[in-house]
Amino acid sequence: MVSQKVVIKNPTGLHLRPAGILCKEAMEFKSLITFRFRENTANAKSVLSVLGACVKCGDEIELVCEGEDEGEALKRLVSAIESGLGE
Repeated sequence: MVSQKVVIKNPTGLHLRPAGILCKEAMEFKSLITFRFRENTANAKSVLSVLGACVKCGDEIELVCEGEDEGEALKRLVSAIESGLGE
């Protein structure tokens, strides 16, 4: 298991479009990919789970990847989030 904290930079947080991009990236990996925000854990492969976390701009989440391709998954997802998820 690997994890890393990352700050959401999108001005509107993880709304539908960036949540969809995050899920699409996460689904390319076999690993279980979740993130922790406050006391909740969300499945990064589920748009509804990501939207339900209500992550806003400036919030810090902790991505957690567990599985055979966890290192590459963490690296790509952190990069996608830091680049603004297409926004």
